[in-house]
Amino acid sequence: MNVDTNEEYQLATKAIEELLSKGFDRLSDAETAELQRLSLLVEKYEDVHYPMPVEPETLPDMIRLRMFQEKLKQKEVARLLGITETRLSEVLSGKRKVNMDLAKRLHENLRIRAEFILKTA
Repeated sequence: MNVDTNEEYQLATKAIEELLSKGFDRLSDAETAELQRLSLLVEKYEDVHYPMPVEPETLPDMIRLRMFQEKLKQKEVARLLGITETRLSEVLSGKRKVNMDLAKRLHENLRIRAEFILKTA
């Protein structure tokens, strides 16, 4: 089985789900090999047809990504950065630019690369 079309992709993901539903410890060696083969084919198809952006394009999007990754609410991020929720909201909406002090806190507290901040701020 190749995974070159959407139909083949759907069939492959269904086969993967069926194998996974058995549980890893219950798969035979042949089933484990098939699961690995199908997973690689699906991954290759997804890389072409559903590429994931490597990095957000804007600073507000990067902040939102970090919030999602860390499961933080806007209120928690504002407190972490030492700013008001209103100011964070303005930054996230693009109504306010970050100053050097906030840029430093974004780098230190949210682990956003300094180069990214400078490039997108």
